Amino acid sequence: MADLSPEDRTIETMFLDAVNALRRGDKSRAKDLLTLLLKTDQNNSTYWVWLSAAMDSPKERIYCLQTALKLNPENGTAKRGLILLGALAPDENIKPFSMDRPRAWEEKLLLVNEKPKEKGFQSVIKSPITRLISMLIVFMALASAVIFGFFLPRQSTVIPTRTITPGPSPTFTATPTIFGATALPTKFFIGPTPLWMLLPQTYTPTPLYVNTPRALDSRDQYRIAQQAYNAGDWDSFIANMELIIPHEPKSADIFYYIGEAYRFQGQAGNALKAYNDALKIDPNFGPPYLGLARARLLADPNFNVEVLLAEAIKRDPNFGEIYLERARYFILHNDPKSAIVDLDLADNLMPESSDVYMAYARAYLALDNKKSALEAAEKAYSLDITTIPVYKLLGEMYIENEQYQKAIEALEVYVLYNNEDSLSFAMLGQAYFEIKDFKSAVANLNKAMTLNRTGLGKYHYYRGLANLELKNIDLAVADLELALVEDKTSFDINLGLVRGYYLQEKFGSAFLKVEVLNSVADTNEETALMLYWRALVQEQRGEAKDALKTWKALYAMDAEMMTTEMRADAELHLKTIITPTTTPKGGTGTPTPKISVTPTTKDSKTPSRTPTP
Repeated sequence: MADLSPEDRTIETMFLDAVNALRRGDKSRAKDLLTLLLKTDQNNSTYWVWLSAAMDSPKERIYCLQTALKLNPENGTAKRGLILLGALAPDENIKPFSMDRPRAWEEKLLLVNEKPKEKGFQSVIKSPITRLISMLIVFMALASAVIFGFFLPRQSTVIPTRTITPGPSPTFTATPTIFGATALPTKFFIGPTPLWMLLPQTYTPTPLYVNTPRALDSRDQYRIAQQAYNAGDWDSFIANMELIIPHEPKSADIFYYIGEAYRFQGQAGNALKAYNDALKIDPNFGPPYLGLARARLLADPNFNVEVLLAEAIKRDPNFGEIYLERARYFILHNDPKSAIVDLDLADNLMPESSDVYMAYARAYLALDNKKSALEAAEKAYSLDITTIPVYKLLGEMYIENEQYQKAIEALEVYVLYNNEDSLSFAMLGQAYFEIKDFKSAVANLNKAMTLNRTGLGKYHYYRGLANLELKNIDLAVADLELALVEDKTSFDINLGLVRGYYLQEKFGSAFLKVEVLNSVADTNEETALMLYWRALVQEQRGEAKDALKTWKALYAMDAEMMTTEMRADAELHLKTIITPTTTPKGGTGTPTPKISVTPTTKDSKTPSRTPTP
């Protein structure tokens, strides 16, 4: 280690400490150390192998080993571990662990649950097969003694008269056993590292802000309370802080922290009482005013807390959390410019705070600055990848910037931990729709609508169009009609309904929606789509003259205003409808000239909507 840098020596020491902790059986210590190491290098397969030994559940151990194998496909230790856990099919090419004394590097990578095998007579005695055969022999001997010594002498020659009616044969469920079981390989997890691999808990409370010197009699109690706070055990934290009150009846921060714990539990009433108790002791203590504002917003998101936040800043202008909370309040009330002013102050007081940059992203998005919003969200992610809400924010920002695959990766991680968040599933469905994975889109949108339909009106549009592509026409029309309630003048929703009604052969309803398209079309591309579908619908309604007129109008438009398929359809329909008229017998008239419909050779622009029924 002499040639290593100080940072590398620290990492090497942490790794050795983790290994020693595992050998002592201290999994908690090993897990903490290996988690820190993985935060410095998530691509180190050795760390993942050792972390698997520190995990308690098979699911977690399998994930660690799968990640190690993904990072290093030649990692034999990971393969052997997965086979032992039943997550990988047995492979004869994988060499077993050496029966001789392992070399240093082999011992380093040896899984905890792989013990050296016994040799000689001991291995025969401890063999499961040997024990099974021994048990069978003993059982057969006992059974023979019972049958020949007890039952046979008492056997009667009377034939029973009771008739036994055979019932249905019992059904057995094939359960894998240790003998002859074949494990199926488990699919690798694709996407960001799940947060349960990086944190013992999924919520990190804000560190204690006030460091008041504690009385001698309450120091130990306060230390226990701090441990409960860091673990998110709010009941234990409150109980221990209340034990300190008799020793420090004039300490306002005790009541403030009790209020914080109640707020984290969602108990706004108890939180308000605790904050007010703190202010009774010290009216100039700033944090309780922030607590009062947050508790008021918890009870009523529309409560005006500007006065409370101003009082908090007046008494403690260096508390960055106050500026952050006021910035969030300004964003909620459509004042993103004022929010950015407060966020600049918060950033100076709380440098490198993930929460501050998450708020920056919201403020920039409200200002329609999508690029800066995405940059802020990515900055928040880089500062703390273990903050769960940042994945939802990233997903939203990626959708806004039309980076749908990245949005899917971020949102898949978020919904893993918040599987009751309907809006996140809806956004995930939208992202899948945009990459044309319509089955996944419908699955996620179904999940969102099952959880909560409120506020998801626009997502009925995405599910409707996805079902339209999957030929679930009736479901598609039902969703598009619900989406239309939210926005009756939407060109896209009305166009979707034209397509749906057309496929349902409700041509009258389709024509009514075409008329709506005619009134709401704003661009040449939208006008071209309206003409295309009007011509198709009118043909089905038997309105040949209007259909001909509409095809002509569509074909007369610039080729860039429509897709190549739309223009080719217009040419084909015109050729079919307009045919030369032959001269009657004895006449000298000339045939009706056929109009020229030679398509332009210029490349056409492809609109985002699908025109072909």
